[in-house]
Amino acid sequence: MTEIRELASGLQFPEGPVWLPDGSVVLVEIARGAVTRVHPDGRTSLIAEPGGGPNGAALGPDGKLYVANNGGSFTWHLLGPLRVPGPTPPGHRGGRIERIDLESGKVEVLYDSCDGRPLLGPNDLVFDAAGGFWFTDHGTTRERTRDRTGVFYARADGSSIREVIFPLDAPNGVGLAPDGRRLYVAETHTGRVWSWEVPRPGEITSTPGFGAAGGTLLSGLPGFQLLDSLAVDAEGWVCVATLVNGGITALAPDGSRSEFHALPDPLTTNVCFGGEGLRTAFATLSGTGKLVAFPWPRAGLRLAWS
Repeated sequence: MTEIRELASGLQFPEGPVWLPDGSVVLVEIARGAVTRVHPDGRTSLIAEPGGGPNGAALGPDGKLYVANNGGSFTWHLLGPLRVPGPTPPGHRGGRIERIDLESGKVEVLYDSCDGRPLLGPNDLVFDAAGGFWFTDHGTTRERTRDRTGVFYARADGSSIREVIFPLDAPNGVGLAPDGRRLYVAETHTGRVWSWEVPRPGEITSTPGFGAAGGTLLSGLPGFQLLDSLAVDAEGWVCVATLVNGGITALAPDGSRSEFHALPDPLTTNVCFGGEGLRTAFATLSGTGKLVAFPWPRAGLRLAWS
């Protein structure tokens, strides 16, 4: 059985883990509206309180933390020992992309709209080697309606944002292949991971056919399994946090094989890699409010600007 180490508890729906070379892990607490550092000894310290719902995070070319903030798109409920997200509250007015200084905690809003349309629920993001980043907009869910949303590409200096992929059904996790030439996106409710070729930064090549928004299906999980955020390891396996069947599902680069790493929380939401040789996986167990670590069978991918 895989040895799982609990690094921190008492977190308010943690997500977006980012491993730093000093051994600490920076993550967001969606229900608290906060960005938190988990130190190697298990202590936690507050970095910033941007409010809303900070959801995904990544280091940018300037060493600052870039956060996909859903703007507080969930209500929160207790289901036994689990904190679970519910429908979007009536007062929700949209989300944003933020830049946060890890030392001072200063928060800047880079983008809150694109082409005159507000960002609804930004969820996850990944930087490329050119200094731009891809991010998903998960949208909002109300009593009888759910948004159609997509995937955007933006510059880190706040100068440019474009919607590149549309429409998708609740796009969540996003990642790039090790060579940067393939983009992966997980849809939550369909349990599918789609991919697109990336010929140049910020551009994709669509595939003719019935794939969502011109994407190619990498994998669709059987049964009742939902998908959250994802990471890619050094061998190109797409490692997607799996809801209901809590854990990390790793998909081979060609989609021909998969492996499942079970974790003790049905709301396992994200994973990143760190430690010696990047061979440790750090996963957020959001329902129970924990950050855990466990050995990964391959090296993780060293992300651009990390």
